[in-house]
Amino acid sequence: MSVNDTAGPIMDDPLAGLERHLMGAYVAGAGHDLHDLLQREDEDARTLLAAASRYASAKLSEIEARWHYLHTLRGEE
Repeated sequence: MSVNDTAGPIMDDPLAGLERHLMGAYVAGAGHDLHDLLQREDEDARTLLAAASRYASAKLSEIEARWHYLHTLRGEE
């Protein structure tokens, strides 16, 4: 599987759009464009995309943890 395989719609996951946005924000902070990086196959692009993916994963985990915490506080779980 190449980097370009992820250029299209990733999945039907409701958080996929948020994940893509978080990754885009991460690479923009590094002075790059997510779409451009997805078209490249060099090591620098792969390294930056992997870092962006880890960042997005951590943020999504944080969001999920906060969501569960709020539901616990409200007695919904």
